[in-house]
Amino acid sequence: MNYAALEAKVRAAQLDIFGAFHPAEGDGLPSSIKTLVLLGPGEPGFWPHLLDTPEWADGQPDAVDRWSRRVIGTLACDLGGKAYFPFSGPPWHPFIAWARRSGRAWESPVTLLVNDRAGLMVSYRGALGLGERLALPQPGPRPCDTCDTRPCLSACPVTALTTIGYDIPACKGYLSTEVGKESCMAKGCAVRRACPISETYGRLEAQSAYHMSHFAR
Repeated sequence: MNYAALEAKVRAAQLDIFGAFHPAEGDGLPSSIKTLVLLGPGEPGFWPHLLDTPEWADGQPDAVDRWSRRVIGTLACDLGGKAYFPFSGPPWHPFIAWARRSGRAWESPVTLLVNDRAGLMVSYRGALGLGERLALPQPGPRPCDTCDTRPCLSACPVTALTTIGYDIPACKGYLSTEVGKESCMAKGCAVRRACPISETYGRLEAQSAYHMSHFAR
């Protein structure tokens, strides 16, 4: 298995590789894991694909997480590896630290993680721990360093997301208003949408609305 073959296999499952690295001591992984591969929704097409799955059709809770367990778990079994999930805990796996270790996710100007593929829409559905040390492509530069306008800094209608962090109560308060329901609740966080990379990622508003409905509870 090489990286290109792995990438093709992952994309066939409607996922994409959002970063990978060779674990070292302190990464919270057993020594048998030689490569950790972070997976996120493959766009375009992730949401229509998910809506056509048994997990969505059965009407039971946590359809996205259950789909992730099945699909990423199957990939791990096929590759002789181990699946890790950000929603499986406690104890919780350090996905944010792993994302930074991959060299393809950084702190954005509004402190949220930004990924070179998904921008501020980045989400990790799981990770593959492989026993083989794969040759990995060299990560590119942090995209925010060449973003002249930095629209994320001025996109939030209630300045809940700023350079000093995330005011979650202010965000949820806005989402409960009529204008908030019509904008961020229905379309996704205005700050995440404003990122130039997010705009090219292809995530549908319906998917963002689904996640926002869970966040606003």
